[in-house]
Amino acid sequence: MKPLELDGVSRETLDKLRAYHALLLKWQEKINLISPTTIPDAWRRHFVDSAQLAALIPQETKSLADLGSGAGFAGLVLAILRPEITVTLIESDAKKCAFLQTVSRETGTPVAIRNCRIETAVMEMDAPDIVTARALSSLKSLLDYCAPWFVSRENIRLVFPKGAQFSAEIAEAKQAGWQFEWTETQSKTDAAARILCLTNARR
Repeated sequence: MKPLELDGVSRETLDKLRAYHALLLKWQEKINLISPTTIPDAWRRHFVDSAQLAALIPQETKSLADLGSGAGFAGLVLAILRPEITVTLIESDAKKCAFLQTVSRETGTPVAIRNCRIETAVMEMDAPDIVTARALSSLKSLLDYCAPWFVSRENIRLVFPKGAQFSAEIAEAKQAGWQFEWTETQSKTDAAARILCLTNARR
């Protein structure tokens, strides 16, 4: 397995990510956690791709919510890389939540796992410092999900990896009435993709 393509990752952290990778491959045989076509390249496609978000999360961050966590990308990877942050994984599929719980236990990575719909979690949780979501929905839909949090906290930072159609997604969200400031960071795993960091989102 190739080492994680990020600077400053300790051997202990890398060992946890490798254990996570091994569990992913084991569980994938029984439940569909990731697209089968990505299994041979899962380390780069999922782990490295998720890990690059860590550099875009401010050092002072205390809480992070990951929407539609699935197999834990990107939230559980970030919890391993940034253990000082309280990470909440929101996932409606009970089997995937069981997997997340297993990885959390086996790697010694504390996370809060909420087995419910995103709409329910957003109404019940306090607004976090950071919201992440990977391969979940359009930018407009993600902003719609987070809308209740914007009412109680204006300075939430949204960190969303997006594919080649990121510009169209930005245009669609703005056309739907959303206003926000954003930066674009080129993905390290896909030259056409960008990581969008949004602040001051409002309608």
